[in-house]
Amino acid sequence: MHLLVFDSGIGGLGVVREIRRLQPHARITYLADNGFFPYGEKPDAVLLPHIVKLIGGAIGVFKPDAVVVACNTASTIALVALRAVYAVPFVGCVPPIKPAAAASKSKVIGILATAATVRRVYLQDLIEKFAPECEIHSLGTPTLAELAEQKFRGFPVDVASAVAPLFMQPGAERIDAVALGCTHYTFLHPEFQALYPHIAWFDPALPVAKRTLAVTQDLAPAHGGYAGTAWFTAPLPDFDVMQARLAEFGFYEVRQGLPAAYTSRRIF
Repeated sequence: MHLLVFDSGIGGLGVVREIRRLQPHARITYLADNGFFPYGEKPDAVLLPHIVKLIGGAIGVFKPDAVVVACNTASTIALVALRAVYAVPFVGCVPPIKPAAAASKSKVIGILATAATVRRVYLQDLIEKFAPECEIHSLGTPTLAELAEQKFRGFPVDVASAVAPLFMQPGAERIDAVALGCTHYTFLHPEFQALYPHIAWFDPALPVAKRTLAVTQDLAPAHGGYAGTAWFTAPLPDFDVMQARLAEFGFYEVRQGLPAAYTSRRIF
């Protein structure tokens, strides 16, 4: 089984970690669009064609059995278009509103996500479907994804000022469950829990990994490709640090820039 896991940066590595735990024999190629990071503050009209073309090029070059869009922003914006254009199975990533709503005793839940995810109708549809009885407080923040990238690289981070506005909303003091609507936030989970230990924080990584297992368990394994490699669309100024960190997730080869086949295939 060869999976392509895609994210705007390091957020999807939390999903990779869970996939490797559930599917230890899966071959995984990781594609991080750090050259276009962050996604959360860019307009949909710019992101949609960019994501569809980038992932389409990756499908052509890497030839995966399935694609995991391990990015909430990319999933809410581009998943429908990707499924319409490309024949491979796709697994998307959505905020874990369903388990948060089910766990909440106060029926007041929070959603932390990027601005792009918060403004999407897709999110409102999830709320209406899985949490119609809940009072919802959401916050689209531009800073948490950047803080997650910093923490991944070993820098100390302080998330307090970025998260506090969620709990300053009228009635938000009753929040007892928060759905994390960005895979980057997986890496900040300990900080959230330390600040608000009485709140249950719901991470999307494991649900996405479980969905990947369900979608791919009957697929035949692929052959060839660039399995076991992490690709970044732009140079990494801290390459040595990132190389060491990525090895912890099973990626012992790190490439900067897109494969030459992208150019030869005239994807863009």
